[in-house]
Amino acid sequence: MKTFFKAAVLSLLLSLCLTDANATHIVGGEMTYQYLGDTTFSGTLCRIYKMSLSIYEDCINGAPEAIAEDNPAYIGIFSTHISPSDNYAYIDTSVQFTTAVSVPANFTNACVKNVPPTCLIKKTFIKTYYLPVNASGYTLTYQRCCRNGVIRNIYRPGQSGSTYFGVIPPPPVKNNSAVFKNYPPQIICLNNPLIYDHSATDADGDSLSYGFATALNGASDPNSSKPYPTRPPYTDSVQYLNPFSARAPISAYPAIHIDPVTGIITGTPNQLGRYLVAIYCSEYRDGILINTVVREFQFVVTDCSKTVVADIPQFSTDPNTFIVDCKDYTIHFVNTSSGGFAYLWSFGVPGSSTDMSNEFEPTYTYPDTGTFSVKLLVNPSTTCPDSITRFVKVYPKFIAAFTDSGRLCPGVPISFTDLSTATIKPINYWKWVFGDGDSSAAENPEHAYKYGGTYNVILMSQNAKNCADTAVRQIIVDQFKPLAGNDTVIVKGEMVQFNATGGLDYTWSPPDHLNSTDVYNPTGYFPDTGTYVYYVHVSSTYGCSGDDTVKVFAVSHASFLVPSAFTPNGDGKNDYFRPIAVGYKGLHYFRVYNRWGQEVYYTTSFETGWDGTFNGKKADIGTYFWEISYTDRLGKDGFLKGDVELLR
Repeated sequence: MKTFFKAAVLSLLLSLCLTDANATHIVGGEMTYQYLGDTTFSGTLCRIYKMSLSIYEDCINGAPEAIAEDNPAYIGIFSTHISPSDNYAYIDTSVQFTTAVSVPANFTNACVKNVPPTCLIKKTFIKTYYLPVNASGYTLTYQRCCRNGVIRNIYRPGQSGSTYFGVIPPPPVKNNSAVFKNYPPQIICLNNPLIYDHSATDADGDSLSYGFATALNGASDPNSSKPYPTRPPYTDSVQYLNPFSARAPISAYPAIHIDPVTGIITGTPNQLGRYLVAIYCSEYRDGILINTVVREFQFVVTDCSKTVVADIPQFSTDPNTFIVDCKDYTIHFVNTSSGGFAYLWSFGVPGSSTDMSNEFEPTYTYPDTGTFSVKLLVNPSTTCPDSITRFVKVYPKFIAAFTDSGRLCPGVPISFTDLSTATIKPINYWKWVFGDGDSSAAENPEHAYKYGGTYNVILMSQNAKNCADTAVRQIIVDQFKPLAGNDTVIVKGEMVQFNATGGLDYTWSPPDHLNSTDVYNPTGYFPDTGTYVYYVHVSSTYGCSGDDTVKVFAVSHASFLVPSAFTPNGDGKNDYFRPIAVGYKGLHYFRVYNRWGQEVYYTTSFETGWDGTFNGKKADIGTYFWEISYTDRLGKDGFLKGDVELLR
């Protein structure tokens, strides 16, 4: 029997030497199989499987010579897992196609006048194999180069190959692979909602799950575009162009989506072009994955010139959903159709014959909660009708609310408590925005504000039915900042007037040399030299409290403290150049000059200083010269001069 699986790798070589240009033609494909029973051959127990490979060829953009060379197909049969006792491989180079049919575009809107030309040939290769029972099962594989070169969402499609395979599970499983029901429409209209059933059937009744798959590369060498298939596993994928990916193969809003349970594809494409799409259907039996069928195909998005377009907008992030209403049972419908003059709405209430309207934008009150399929037919019973179906989800009521507790003070955690209510529970989503740049996804978070101020706190909550609401509350955090005042330098024997700020009540410690400890502005008298440190505890009217310190330096005689350098770079440190006077009665002037003798700064106050600018611009880095004219504590005039370095 020629198709008997042989325990050896046939090392035949084949070199077609096709160029990149004449090998581009593959649109998509898929591989399935059927279990036909068991038999014994030469004393070996075998399982009989019928393999079916379908490949789709572009007969407009594809190279004719490449299409002709698709027959025969090279099928690889490999043990799924390699082990010393299970290392089988067989390449069948004699598989002829059984049918070659033209695939219809599946685009039937007679009112579109600019349908782009398409030509798609489906070749089906079928062959039966007798496979000896082994411990790992088998992988059936087909690989071919190259894809048609007009695909928009992958890199260099004309040099990318394809890999299609099916996994036959090991004993005791006997499996028939899932089979997709229909081939998707080749043409879809720009900015027109797509709803397509891409589900499959399974002869074994296995549980099926759907999703977008990564299209696989394979046989991507244009000089050997029809090589023998290689062993699994297959991890070499095509390279998607940004922003496309396997899960987002088409530019669309709402985004293209496939329901994992029903296999229904939805979305509204918003960019023209030809796009490669891969869909997987995974088969589960008793919770175990036994096989995955992947189909690759292409969508051609065209700017359809439709005279009539039925459209209900989508105001929900749920796939193909007009609205999720969580306030009440009454829905006002919005109609964004074009080219219509008559309308027929069906509101989707099961068992009702009165849930209809012929108004342009009707209002309807639903009898109960639920998800309803609403259909709008534009220009019914005419030669150019159009229709659209959207979901409406009615789940009232949902109201977001919250409260807060705790002292409204900087740095003190405030507790926020969700008080949202919902008829349909549970509430399973929270997003808090605290108004200071921070957020939280906790149900009942805590948050501390660094600074006092007025903040708008926002809570966005949602339940399991995607009912959502937003609550906003304003909270006022105390502008509390306890300050003991500035450090100061005095001559011994002088007094200091303290000036604390930031609160209502003040307590100073230690009490040494102070005339009071419970006012904001006590007076201190310091007869001796030394450094004196004082602490003040401040409390506000909102219950906020904090501490700060201040230092008093008592020196033996009057002096000027003049820095030798400063750095006016805006970092809040050493940004100003000014003398610090201790024990001096007055300042006649403080002047700063550049090296050319130009006066760049002048003041008569001890409290101000030079910010490193001249005529509104940053002064150059370098050496500057200063002069001070003063009156000392005894009324005698004096003069000082020196230099300073400006650094940045």
